[in-house]
Amino acid sequence: MIIPPIFGAIQGVRDRLEKRYIAAYLALTVVGMGSWCFHMTLKYEMQLLDELPMIYSCCIFVYCMFECFKTKSSINYHLLFTLFLYSLTVTTIYLKVKEPIFHQVMYGMLVFTLVLRSIYIVTWVYPWLRGLGYTSLTVFLLGFLLWNIDNIFCDSLRNFRKRVPPVLGVTTQFHAWWHILTGLGSYLHILFSLYTRTLYLRYRPKVKFLFGIWPAVMFEPQRKH
Repeated sequence: MIIPPIFGAIQGVRDRLEKRYIAAYLALTVVGMGSWCFHMTLKYEMQLLDELPMIYSCCIFVYCMFECFKTKSSINYHLLFTLFLYSLTVTTIYLKVKEPIFHQVMYGMLVFTLVLRSIYIVTWVYPWLRGLGYTSLTVFLLGFLLWNIDNIFCDSLRNFRKRVPPVLGVTTQFHAWWHILTGLGSYLHILFSLYTRTLYLRYRPKVKFLFGIWPAVMFEPQRKH
């Protein structure tokens, strides 16, 4: 969640991407840093640094997805204001009620919006992007599933880990898998959004694997005749 998005943001600056995508990469990095600080300290302030940026980053993702098919460097002030108001409202209420379920529902609504938008794009606009779109969605939802299993069967999993070798027990740390898979799923979603955007702008995007393992979008402007 931290290092790969930083490189994505650096690459975005070099490629002169629209600032929204650089912001998306950096927002994911902030979520990763907040989560890191929270799990090191377990302090409430660090918990907020983990959870609230999840809302903010997802709002940036929503903006990017709904502005994929607009003219280059266009700004949708109405959508920006709506997402800013949403973030401000969630922040204000969450600081007062301190109810995790409220945060999860508000975050879930944003994710659901992204899912619907992604399905629309891969169904009716760019069907050949189903692989990337559905991979990001599947990876993210798998992490969400494991997180829920860990919440529901926490005691059982702890007892199981006491009875098995540590090498096997560590694979059942589903909360850790939640962070890994949702981080990867979010990163892949940015790639999907960026691929969609640059394709619309008549670039020639390609997903390449750096060092043979890590995906990144490489592209170049369409040649002028």
